[in-house]
Amino acid sequence: MSRKKRDYSRPQKGDYLYKNLIIGKFINQLMVDGKKSIAEKIVYNSIDILAEKTKEEKVASFEKAIKHVMPLMEVKSRRVGGSTYQVPIEVKRDRSVAKAIRWVLECATKRNGKSMVEKLSGELLDAYNGVGASMKKREDTHKMADANKAFAHFRW
Repeated sequence: MSRKKRDYSRPQKGDYLYKNLIIGKFINQLMVDGKKSIAEKIVYNSIDILAEKTKEEKVASFEKAIKHVMPLMEVKSRRVGGSTYQVPIEVKRDRSVAKAIRWVLECATKRNGKSMVEKLSGELLDAYNGVGASMKKREDTHKMADANKAFAHFRW
């Protein structure tokens, strides 16, 4: 009999309005000092503006924006024989979503605008259209992986 503790992970819950896991994670990532209601207002208003401008369903347009930012490849440092190589690896879906959320929020906070709702909706709209700072981060990550593809054989 194994003595190792089992991982009893709780079932993940989405947000209360759309019951969507990605939106729930997005809200939790945006939340500051445990003020979830404020984060929810910001995200929901941003999604409303995004849906209005794209003339598409709210959740679908949000997911499309996040999907455009999700990285497929990234580089990881591997130490081989005294030198460190940047080895390109595929990104798992969970990590890819987490990185996309982080990048969108990071770039939204750096944007010029009056309120966080405007900045976030602007960044989401840019991501939806395949442009913007968060898309540039994705492209830079892919370029880095492509440039180091000669070291792909160090993957293990």
